[in-house]
Amino acid sequence: MTGRTARGNAALGGAGAGAWVVGVLVLLVVFPLTARDRLPDRLATHWGTSGEPDDSMPFWAATFFPALIWLLLAAVAVLALWRARRTTGTAAAPGWAGLTLGFTGVTLLGAQASIVRANLDRDDWRDAGSVTGWVIATLAGAAVVAGAALLIGRRARLTVPPPSGPAMEIPKGQRFVWLSRTSNRWLHLLAAVTGILTLAAAAGAVAGLGGLQGAVGAASFAVATGALLACASVQARVTEKGLEVSFGPLGWPARRWPADSIASAWVETRTAAQVGGWGYRLSGLGTTVMLRGGACLVIRTVKGKDFAVSVDDAERGAALLNSLIAQRAT
Repeated sequence: MTGRTARGNAALGGAGAGAWVVGVLVLLVVFPLTARDRLPDRLATHWGTSGEPDDSMPFWAATFFPALIWLLLAAVAVLALWRARRTTGTAAAPGWAGLTLGFTGVTLLGAQASIVRANLDRDDWRDAGSVTGWVIATLAGAAVVAGAALLIGRRARLTVPPPSGPAMEIPKGQRFVWLSRTSNRWLHLLAAVTGILTLAAAAGAVAGLGGLQGAVGAASFAVATGALLACASVQARVTEKGLEVSFGPLGWPARRWPADSIASAWVETRTAAQVGGWGYRLSGLGTTVMLRGGACLVIRTVKGKDFAVSVDDAERGAALLNSLIAQRAT
């Protein structure tokens, strides 16, 4: 029954997303076409800081250019969703997709409606009215829709049950530990570059060459170096206490999950494209520490939040966690 519900929710979500894409596309073209007789041959499409129009497009370009942008964006989002579901098997869409489609769709619709309204009954595009108020209202509405889409996507993801992960027998009275470490050489290389820039900027500041700007630059590069080093390597450790994930060459900072706070653990194949890039990423799939594509150790907490880390031998780590969870439950 749960599987059917998950598939039904996924189908419903896909139908809703498809209706949204088609609806926005139709409205983007219909807005100017229905008012064609009341619009000039060229439409004002850009306004300066003074509120006066300073650029224009032919009617056909102003009509179809936003629709083309929307089609390309929707195609990229749909392709990414299809690849994510095919690879991970998750039924819920990543939250970034709903946020992007929601925010961009409302923004394009509001912009198109504003352009049509500003050019309505004008003989020349230079006489077009102001769109400032409409732009503010559009951005506010787009932010609300994007937030709602992100929340809906997150709630839909939490309704999908976690996969049944591996398990192993652990004799009573025996202690165990599982360790796995992964690093990303490109992030280490980038950290080395920013580290050199930090030293150069600091030397310049000490020598009085850069002044306050040099000191600020050195501090900025130092922060970037520390952040890159923290994200360039990760170590996961499973003991009878639960899961600990530590970052960087010093093993700090670290995140810990007691065994009684973990509901399930499993292995899932993920790529950087699915989670939004490399390093510590937040997406519709939850939190992912992505240092290399491939198998990831994934846990779902009792609060319904997912955390994944790309480490080797992830199946053994998941099996130990599931066995530990089962022991605590008895």
